Amino acid sequence: MTSALDRTPLVLLPGFLCDGTVWEHQIAALSGIAECKVIEWGTLGSIEAMAEQVLRVAPERFALAGHSMGGRVAFQVYRMAPQRVERIALLNTGADARPEGEAGVEEERRRRALLAKARSQGMRAMTMDWLAGMIPPYRMTDGPLVDEIVGMFAAKSPDLFEIQMKALLARPNANPVLGQIRCPALVLTGEDDGWSTPARHREMAATIAGAKLVLIPKCGHMSTMERPAEVAEAMRAWLA
Repeated sequence: MTSALDRTPLVLLPGFLCDGTVWEHQIAALSGIAECKVIEWGTLGSIEAMAEQVLRVAPERFALAGHSMGGRVAFQVYRMAPQRVERIALLNTGADARPEGEAGVEEERRRRALLAKARSQGMRAMTMDWLAGMIPPYRMTDGPLVDEIVGMFAAKSPDLFEIQMKALLARPNANPVLGQIRCPALVLTGEDDGWSTPARHREMAATIAGAKLVLIPKCGHMSTMERPAEVAEAMRAWLA
């Protein structure tokens, strides 16, 4: 049997309003080769503070995987302490800061509209609106998947929504980090992710030396939950 000493320390970073639920299948599938640790954000109010938390609690050297907002935190961790990151996986994420001008204003308007719904109608009602842009229409009838995501979000509060929303709106530009990455890198998204698009992931992978690009078919933004086995397989190859 593989001992903990033989397994790779793997730090897993969830995205906006998510928790260890998003990584459950991958933790189980990779348990033989990885010693997994999920970091959750509590009330930390910036991407930089989240990265500092990772570096406080992570082992001295570790593999790092971030999904969505967690990917943005992973970029910041690498920016702050590249010598500690043995390999990096970036799932359904992005490197750009909030755009200037009308596009940035529109992003904030959309996020605040969801926050307003969370405050007026509750987290479950907000999550159903949010999901319509995050998983493909053909997955909205997948009851177990929808129930699991809604349950995860419903356990959070509108106040936490606002804290993490402000962190995302103030996210740093991680594009300069892409060309600095010198460890094995996995860049993964769903072919049907309209938020963190395949085109943008192709660009990121092309900028990271030696990066492996994986596009999961029939999959949207919540790849670790939509296509858990395929994501675990890609992560196993990356860890190897």
